Amino acid sequence: MHDELIAQAQAWLTEDPDPDTRTELARLIDAKDETELAARFSGTLRFGTAGLRGELGAGPMRMNRSVVIRAAAGLAAYLKKQGPPAREGEAGLVVIGYDARHKSHDFAQDTAAVMIGAGLRAAVLPRPLPTPVLAFAIRHLGAVAGVEVTASHNPPRDNGYKVYLGDGSQIVPPADIDIAAEIAAVPSLTTVPRPTEGWDTLDDSVLDAYLARTDAVLSEGSPRTARTVYTAMHGVGKDVLLAAFARAGFPAPVLVTEQADPDPEFPTVAFPNPEEPGAMDLAFATARALSGESAPDLIIANDPDADRCAVAVQDGTDGTGWRMLRGDEVGALLAAHLVRRGATGTFAESIVSSSLLGRIAEKAGLPHVETLTGFKWIARAEGLRYGYEEALGYCVDPDGVRDKDGITAALLITELASQLKEEGRTLLDLLDDLAVEHGLHATDQLSVRVEDLSLIAAAMGRLREQPPTELAGLPITRTDDLTQGTAELPPTDGLRYTLDGARVIVRPSGTEPKLKCYLEVVIPVGSHEDLPAARAKATALLEAIKRDLSTAAGI
Repeated sequence: MHDELIAQAQAWLTEDPDPDTRTELARLIDAKDETELAARFSGTLRFGTAGLRGELGAGPMRMNRSVVIRAAAGLAAYLKKQGPPAREGEAGLVVIGYDARHKSHDFAQDTAAVMIGAGLRAAVLPRPLPTPVLAFAIRHLGAVAGVEVTASHNPPRDNGYKVYLGDGSQIVPPADIDIAAEIAAVPSLTTVPRPTEGWDTLDDSVLDAYLARTDAVLSEGSPRTARTVYTAMHGVGKDVLLAAFARAGFPAPVLVTEQADPDPEFPTVAFPNPEEPGAMDLAFATARALSGESAPDLIIANDPDADRCAVAVQDGTDGTGWRMLRGDEVGALLAAHLVRRGATGTFAESIVSSSLLGRIAEKAGLPHVETLTGFKWIARAEGLRYGYEEALGYCVDPDGVRDKDGITAALLITELASQLKEEGRTLLDLLDDLAVEHGLHATDQLSVRVEDLSLIAAAMGRLREQPPTELAGLPITRTDDLTQGTAELPPTDGLRYTLDGARVIVRPSGTEPKLKCYLEVVIPVGSHEDLPAARAKATALLEAIKRDLSTAAGI
């Protein structure tokens, strides 16, 4: 095995175009470091509906230029087999965007070169920009596909490769399987033409068009008074969000300066994800330091590629207490705001998101759809007007960006906060109203990060072989093994438990080494006076469900 591993590594080394990974791999070969070599050559990064995502480094199990060139070649071959482009007489256009992570620019340039070499056209965004700008550009420019080089909110050592087709939404099966087959068919990097020129580097006109499109998100003449603190989480959101807020006429957000500019090392956070413990601490400190006329009404955070939007609100009257709203809470607030504005069309959400959206849509007489997790599914809902998922993703302008968009979501939630401010109310007041109207929908998550992926498979296996019959004393009235699919959903690896007044979904994460369990309890509420007792009951139930589920899954 040792000789075979060394031979594999040496063969890879001869083709590797990147001096950094060549140096890394040569050092491992010289050291005969079998453990590290095996980790890099034990297979290949799997191309799926999330595209590619993984740790940077040498070898087929890491993100590097060799892997990206192969992926681009497979995508190009797939696109050429799809038939003629929309515009007769022209080669199909592929638009490429990238974030500010290590190697992102290199991966974008390699992708453009491969597209040109394959006889397609390619255009690269002018600099690191939010993912939604790339999703917008695909439709705006009439492209046949788009690629975004990003690992979103993953740790600094990671990067990724997200593929969109010409409708501006992310790939779904069978496109991912077909592209993966084309990637596997690339025999060698020497067979992939990569000219050194021929693609376009776009100017700011696409960004200007995106910003102009943000006008469609807000109501004409709506209040624009809410004050915000903003963190870009060391990502690429700052300049675009500031431009959008200035264009809309909101007060300029106060920046969390330590996290304002792109930094691929993400030095102030353990994980650059607003949902992770500690990630919002600097934003809270910035907000607490402001008082009087400057006191903020809310905190807005984007993740590093700015397709997600997190919101925090003051919880208490002394200005020192701030708390993050759950993604489900923001999802419901935006839905209620759109309904109040007279929005029509389908409201869509992932199955792991709160059932409150369905109640809001039903009361408004609007269609409601549940999809599998991920905006690749939500974006495909027929007649989509608004879509969200609990992981801080919101699509508020599907005709402009058919994906989650942390910039336009920030605009819309700030408009809502402004409107409530004019009425002497807050986002929390509106959440109370929704609880009284529709019942308190309380959600929580049990999320377990693992080093050994087999632990996730073992937990799922245990739940299937020895299914729980009750959680927190509530009988499980129905169990759905989602690998079988349902009348509404294609198959996916997951389990859904329906309880009396509660719901639990268990699934492996598609982008991180995590097992995720999504919990929801619904408590009827008679009046505003009943809310404290309902919240206490919901909290106790969620904690008990977490405990029992953890035991049942062995995690």
